[in-house]
Amino acid sequence: MSAFMPQRPSATQQLLVEQLREGALSRLLLVGIEGGEPAARAELSKQLAGRLAASPEFAGVQNGDAAALAKDRDLLFSHRYLLSPAVNPGRFTVDGLRQAIGDSIDLLASPAGLMIKSLLPRDPTGEMIELVGALGADHGPASAHGVWMSRDGRRALLMAQTVAPGADTDGQEQALARLRAAFGEVRERLPQAADMRLLVSGTPVFSVDARRTIRGEVERLAIVSGVGIIAVLMLVFRSLPALALGLLPVVSGALAGVAAVSLGFGHVHGLTIGFGTTLIGEAVDYSIYYFVQSREGNDGDWRARFWPTIRLGVLTSLFGFASLLFSGFPGLAQLGLYSMSGLLVAAAVTRFVLPPLRPAGFRPPDATAIGRAVAPLLGGLGRLRWLAFGLAVLAVATLVVQRDRLWNLRLSELSPMSPALLALDESLRGELGAPGQGYLVVVGAPEREAALAAAERVAGRLQVLVDQGVIAGFETPTRFLPSRATQQARRAALPARDELARRLREATAGLPLRAERLAPFLDDVETARSVESQPWLDAEILKGSHLTLAVDAMLLQRQSGWSVLLPLRAPAAGEIDAGRVRAAVADEPGAAFLDVGREANRLYAEYLDEAIVLSLAGFAAIAVLLAVSLRSVRRLLRVMAPLAIAVLLVMAGLALAGERMTLLHLVGLLLTVAVGSNYALFFDKADAAIEPRTLVSLVVANITTVIGFGALATSTVPVLHAIGVTVGPGAVLALLLSAMLAGGRAR
Repeated sequence: MSAFMPQRPSATQQLLVEQLREGALSRLLLVGIEGGEPAARAELSKQLAGRLAASPEFAGVQNGDAAALAKDRDLLFSHRYLLSPAVNPGRFTVDGLRQAIGDSIDLLASPAGLMIKSLLPRDPTGEMIELVGALGADHGPASAHGVWMSRDGRRALLMAQTVAPGADTDGQEQALARLRAAFGEVRERLPQAADMRLLVSGTPVFSVDARRTIRGEVERLAIVSGVGIIAVLMLVFRSLPALALGLLPVVSGALAGVAAVSLGFGHVHGLTIGFGTTLIGEAVDYSIYYFVQSREGNDGDWRARFWPTIRLGVLTSLFGFASLLFSGFPGLAQLGLYSMSGLLVAAAVTRFVLPPLRPAGFRPPDATAIGRAVAPLLGGLGRLRWLAFGLAVLAVATLVVQRDRLWNLRLSELSPMSPALLALDESLRGELGAPGQGYLVVVGAPEREAALAAAERVAGRLQVLVDQGVIAGFETPTRFLPSRATQQARRAALPARDELARRLREATAGLPLRAERLAPFLDDVETARSVESQPWLDAEILKGSHLTLAVDAMLLQRQSGWSVLLPLRAPAAGEIDAGRVRAAVADEPGAAFLDVGREANRLYAEYLDEAIVLSLAGFAAIAVLLAVSLRSVRRLLRVMAPLAIAVLLVMAGLALAGERMTLLHLVGLLLTVAVGSNYALFFDKADAAIEPRTLVSLVVANITTVIGFGALATSTVPVLHAIGVTVGPGAVLALLLSAMLAGGRAR
């Protein structure tokens, strides 16, 4: 997603992609430990957390360790008067004190009574009780044996944050390797941990697993298709030197594509290389045309008779892909530049480099007999010309009927993630109470203090939505790091010691708690009143606690200023009423509601819409080029019709098969036109009957195309499958339709 960011994104789109690339949620690992006894799991969790905390690959680790939580609570307790939302002038009036102290006394009979009793002399107004909820106790994980455990007690739970951002897949892969190695080391040292196993999920796992899956599929398919293509070329060339030369245009084109994109954009997206290398597969056809069609070794004759047709085919491909250069998405523009540069260099190598390097006396086996055998079959297709147009009509009708189901607009459909991994992530996220990545309210301001103050105002409105059941809850960094203005207001609400003592005596009259026992309370309030005795709470004071991880995840410094993220929890129904949330924050400048999934899909839909328009523009450019080159409407239709019908039939076939098209199917259709144009031009070039050796070169080129892209069609990775399932049948259809509409030229 981040690789295809618009050149001029909206503020929401910019924030979305920044979160995908560098946000805290993109660095969060969710960890579970299963097996063994609960006490042993807890011990392994503690030792694992200690190792990870000391590792440079991790910025922080949390496992609910009692000692660490105690430090966090101590920090909250010592700053409770700057943090508690209940602190206001009315809180410390006689009536306010009586109410707050009475509530604390009532809580002595609750399960938290022991803790409250120990805190009562210092915190009779219950400010710590107000803050305990800020730690997420209501929706966080359960605890057992001093660490986090799942509700059923079968898993010990941890959260770890990698130093490497989401865009650094290599760094995140190293962090995952360190995590697994540390788990293995600790398990070996604990006698009761032999049958324990590690469960890991989170965005870093998705990124690393996706790359590993795609790499594995590419390597497997490259071997399968490579062996098949090399076998076909060996049957045709019967020479290792010729085989090596036959692959030279492909290698040269791929290197040229990388160099051109590096010079033009400064960097090359991994997706561009993957897609571009697939597109450059067309280049292998050029060497086949050269070696088969110049069998007699007369390069001059080949250049005069065949090269103009190949050159025009190359130009049609260049015109088609040139339209992508005008995309507002750098990824799509990169793909256009990569493909154009690669095809141009591959064609130039075929034209100028292969002839001088051709082995002396090399002549591929005479395949004329094969060409003569194929000619009647292809020639017979000319009598079925009516069938081509009939199928085209049926294809158009199918596309019209299926028009609402042609395109898949969900970005998640491009993900190679397995359902099991997604289910594990949902399970661990639910058990840990980790923030979801679905709904956010984003608040922006030029300065940090202004952003925090705006977040506090928005939090008040979100709390109303919580009370109304519109949302189940929300997170905000201001629970742990209030704005300076809020801290000042809370500090100003604290009375002087003598005045507070007087009010306290009146407030406790008739209560079972005497004012004389509350001297520690007076001391703490007096300390909190002075900046000298208790400095302003800031990020430096939070540093070293687990609270800083929460603040860093939600308070972001950007080039344009500061942003505060307030993740929302959906109600039990599972959906948030976006309209009501937007209405609640509408009058707060710089605040916006962000449905991450919907916004990602919208951005992808915009990307797809633009790609469709550019592809149509490319097809129109090809038509103009051919019209100028062929100078005949009849010939133009004879060349364009097979390509258009092939595209229509592939789209209709996918629709009937229930496969909705994505961006990658569209790229495949472009490549179908690029490959098929060579077939159509060769059939159009023939004055009467196409030569047998030309037929052989077309059939061999088609076979190698089908082998290469047919292998991709079997892939479980959606991006690879989409290209294969489009180009494989599209290339075959383009060849057959070119012969069908060529009439006697195929004989």
